[in-house]
Amino acid sequence: MTGKTAAFLGLGVMGFPMAGHLAKAGHKVTVYNRTPAKAQDWVKKHGGTAQPTPAKAVAGCDIVFSCVGNDDDLRSVVLGSDGAFAGMRKGAILVDHTTASAEVARELEAEAKRKGLGFLDAPVSGGQAGAENGQLTIMVGGDAATYASAEPAMKVYAKACTHMGPAGAGQLTKMVNQICIAGLVQGLSEAVNFAMKAGLDTDKVLATISKGAAQSWQMENRWKTMAQGKFDFGFAVDWMRKDLGICLAEAKRNRARLPATALIDQFYAQVQARGGNRWDTSSLIHLLMKD
Repeated sequence: MTGKTAAFLGLGVMGFPMAGHLAKAGHKVTVYNRTPAKAQDWVKKHGGTAQPTPAKAVAGCDIVFSCVGNDDDLRSVVLGSDGAFAGMRKGAILVDHTTASAEVARELEAEAKRKGLGFLDAPVSGGQAGAENGQLTIMVGGDAATYASAEPAMKVYAKACTHMGPAGAGQLTKMVNQICIAGLVQGLSEAVNFAMKAGLDTDKVLATISKGAAQSWQMENRWKTMAQGKFDFGFAVDWMRKDLGICLAEAKRNRARLPATALIDQFYAQVQARGGNRWDTSSLIHLLMKD
């Protein structure tokens, strides 16, 4: 899709660099952000244009991307007289990178079909660093033909992009991802704290076990800062609690049991109570080090 017209709605820590990769790849990009100053900053850095509403930003575009906070934010930029669907031409595709519910993904895909549009739910994993470096993992739900059409544009900022199934499958896969991460971070927190309390050389311990079955991305990238009590390196606790809430709500619907996830969600609530809303998710160790 190089050289096609595109719009990007939502220029937060993820959307800002993702939209930048599209511009660098040769797309003609128009942006929209709820805070107009952020959109103007993006235009100064990458060129393109900014518009005051989603509907105006998407006018005439072949493909539209969104990356906002939650279900309600997503509905606000997509639906209504100023929303993306009101401005998109027939046959255009909306790729949503928001981590949201499978329910809203299915709702928006159904509305897109009624309007002659394409819609993909395409949440991402990899955090701010992944977005900045173009190394995100994207899990996508929706129509296979729509996915095939949009895949080349998504690959501009992805190291992996996979069609997971029908509408909602991308969001459900992201829920699996977050469930895994929650358990990993809690286990790593307990292990690092245990090593320190046992008087072991923590550097040597983690360097050793990271070469075996205990190895994980979290271990490789977070254990040192966790041991130092530094939590300013990634995905915020507030956002993790939002995501785990989505997971737990979906589990009620599909009757999956998530006992560990529910417990870790409450641990994150305790981190919030300590003022750690914007700390990264590795801050679970704070509950063990400073109990």
